[in-house]
Amino acid sequence: MADLILFNKPFQVLCQFTDEPAGNEQTSRATLADWIRIPDIYPAGRLDYDSEGLLLLTSDGALQHRIASPGQNMPKTYWVQVEGNLSTSALDKLTAGMMLKDGPTRPAKARIISEPEIWPRTPPVRRRDTIPTSWLELTITEGRNRQVRRMTAAVGFPTLRLIRYRIGDWTLDGLEPGKYRKIPINLPTPSRPGKRSTHKRSATSPRRGRSS
Repeated sequence: MADLILFNKPFQVLCQFTDEPAGNEQTSRATLADWIRIPDIYPAGRLDYDSEGLLLLTSDGALQHRIASPGQNMPKTYWVQVEGNLSTSALDKLTAGMMLKDGPTRPAKARIISEPEIWPRTPPVRRRDTIPTSWLELTITEGRNRQVRRMTAAVGFPTLRLIRYRIGDWTLDGLEPGKYRKIPINLPTPSRPGKRSTHKRSATSPRRGRSS
């Protein structure tokens, strides 16, 4: 058994437990430590500072690997508010996959949705009276840096607000911003003595270091 923490990360919170102001920065930014007071847990994957929604944390290295490793292809679903009236051709490009600067994306699932019933963001998303906005539900199986934002920009619809709703079978349902829930997870039975394991354990433990 292992514990998994489901956390609804608010806007402008670092996906780490410490922040070291760099350059001319005078104050630290909000971190996970401002919301979660559970020792020895680590994010399984990351979520950008300016993105909101579901973040998974655990103290178990094997579980962290299952969730965060790119080779696991775990699907992640996002609710994305974009600038402009989203077109069918843009959806087709998102679904088929596209070329970004770091290579082609895998095919995704994309559909236009009504504005979801969610909390107001603080500060609110900038609005322009002459430019409409659309909501998109996008499911990907990758985790590249700022991938969703780069994908919507590449098809001509810049992201205004980004909320991760689902990772695998876990969702935001029932979680207000800044709140978390702990659930037990049954891990696979370890290999029997004498049988060679195909899983290579990392030489270093997960760290709560500063993300790039």
